[in-house]
Amino acid sequence: MENALLIGLSRQMAMTREMSTIANNLANMNTSGFKSEAMLFDQFLMKDASEGSQASKITFVQDFGQHRNLRDGTLQMTANPFDVAITGDGFFRVQTENDVLYTRNGHFRLDEAGQLVTAGGEPVLTDADAPMRFAQDETDITIARDGTVSSSLGLRGKISVVTFENLQNMRNVGGTLLSTLQDEQPIDEPRVVQGALEGSNVQPIVEMTNMIEVTRSYASAQKLIDQSDQMRRKAIQELGSPA
Repeated sequence: MENALLIGLSRQMAMTREMSTIANNLANMNTSGFKSEAMLFDQFLMKDASEGSQASKITFVQDFGQHRNLRDGTLQMTANPFDVAITGDGFFRVQTENDVLYTRNGHFRLDEAGQLVTAGGEPVLTDADAPMRFAQDETDITIARDGTVSSSLGLRGKISVVTFENLQNMRNVGGTLLSTLQDEQPIDEPRVVQGALEGSNVQPIVEMTNMIEVTRSYASAQKLIDQSDQMRRKAIQELGSPA
């Protein structure tokens, strides 16, 4: 009976973490550049979980990581000259207080100093590893398909777009920012689109269906726990009653 309780609890713990992942996907269904994630599960075999068990092995469920869906989101035209979308491989490089991070969210703007920054205020880096700045009197700012930026003052630099060997090893650090210890791999011919944003690739109907399935699985595990608890109570009552 203890085995049933432990198996049910392990399943519920995994379902709780999966529900959190689904909820995060739904919360970011309208976030530019967001990539949906899914939990990865595996079975965990161990010897008897309780004394007197007739089973030679007990199977538990465990989550060992998350899988990021790297499919491109739908392009959304905005006509904002500072909105930039990446099609295909690649990430923008942005400078934070402690490190360089990466994002697919190209919803950029100019800060008070004329720097090109993310919505959160992090400077967007060029291929020269420096922020891009514009003067107040600059006009006709255009971004070519390869990320080259020009204005009324001529060429201004090139927005850096890089990729990595294993994109699944990138870690979320908040919002749409990612970090990794892997070496950057420059993209020779990046494909960026000015005046557009890459939408989230979250599929709301799929996520809602997954949420319903997780809720049912959680309820099923709870039923197993309740039945096991009832059996234990019944056994205690029968063993404790006078003959």
